[in-house]
Amino acid sequence: MARALGLDFGTTNTVLAMADGPATQSVAFTSVAGTADSMRTALSFMKDPGLGAAALKVEAGHAAIRQFIDNPGDCRFLQSIKTFAASALFQGTLIFAKRHTFEDLMEIFVRRLRAYAGDGWPADVGRIVAGRPVHFAGASPDASLATARYNAALSRFGFPEIHYVYEPVAAAFYFAQHLKADATVLVADFGGGTTDYSLIRFETHGGKLTATPIGHSGVGIAGDHFDFRMIDNIVSPAIGKGSLFKSFDKLLEVPTSYYANFGRWNQLSIFKTSREYADLKTLVRSSLEPEKLETFIELVEHDEGYPLYQAVSATKMALSAHEEAEFNFPPLGKAGRKTVRRSDFESWIADDLARIEGALDEVLATTNTAPEAIDKVFLTGGTSFVPAVRRIFTERFGQERIETGGELLSIAHGLALIGERDDISQWTA
Repeated sequence: MARALGLDFGTTNTVLAMADGPATQSVAFTSVAGTADSMRTALSFMKDPGLGAAALKVEAGHAAIRQFIDNPGDCRFLQSIKTFAASALFQGTLIFAKRHTFEDLMEIFVRRLRAYAGDGWPADVGRIVAGRPVHFAGASPDASLATARYNAALSRFGFPEIHYVYEPVAAAFYFAQHLKADATVLVADFGGGTTDYSLIRFETHGGKLTATPIGHSGVGIAGDHFDFRMIDNIVSPAIGKGSLFKSFDKLLEVPTSYYANFGRWNQLSIFKTSREYADLKTLVRSSLEPEKLETFIELVEHDEGYPLYQAVSATKMALSAHEEAEFNFPPLGKAGRKTVRRSDFESWIADDLARIEGALDEVLATTNTAPEAIDKVFLTGGTSFVPAVRRIFTERFGQERIETGGELLSIAHGLALIGERDDISQWTA
């Protein structure tokens, strides 16, 4: 049985890995949505008379998405929970009149994972090693607050030891198992909400791997931002962004705040019940392009947020392999079928790419490390497949030094491996 459990609690996906000596394996989760070794970081809550008046049916991951889609008006859905961890402004959220703190939400999520794992959940965990980003997402993130919240949630499970390791450090450790010589390694970890860098020197002494941290940096920009840029440039103009409406004798632009609701697909269901949405519907009569706003309203009324993000994700993935890809989303009508060029997509994310590269410049500058002093560059996370992202590193370090692999699993498995070490304190954040 496993002694150490690695928890990669991600913005988009969560992975658990267990270690027993030098070997690791992912924990498999089985829910109504099937079996997988990663789980979408999402929760859904719905009243269920069969469970009692005060009880809720709670699902996580893709099962939560399914419950929300099947019951949009009766279900409370939460995703990207991690983005609230470091925010002092987030003091909790009401779910069917009961307040839930971040700690409550994280605990509920992990409990669902344990339930989905069934007999696959290790019974004798001696320590849990949780990953954390170098810089948490959000405005003015408080890392100490986030760690305290993680600790409060995980302490409720009775783990004898709880440790925290920077996510790119865990990815680096996973990668370092395959090094054939001492090396200075740069790890770039692209998550859903953050991009993190760690620069580490790995050496072997007496057959034992040692590591000397050199520096870290990060920025709250990653794959979720790329998705929104695509929506903002393809979808939003087709549903009225930039269009005008008449107000007495003036022509005014439709408020851009309406379109910010596409930042997260599930926000559209919340938007549907808002005063803003009621205001939007009144603009149709005075709009110069009413058909666009009517399409916007139809997307909201028919809960098309999740299918839209699936279409965007498919286009983004296709652009990683091809210079052009088809965006196909029938609910938009004629505007829902469009050829997207990779060059256009790259122009939309140019500012995000600049910030990602700026964080890379920061870790090299603060550690006084020249690009030629780095032996290997390990790219991990789904966004590392985006050609414009990869180009940042090939142009700086050369293709021959770039390594990839285990994009979704490397952090959790690295955390579990670190959890098996006697010198774990040297690796913790």
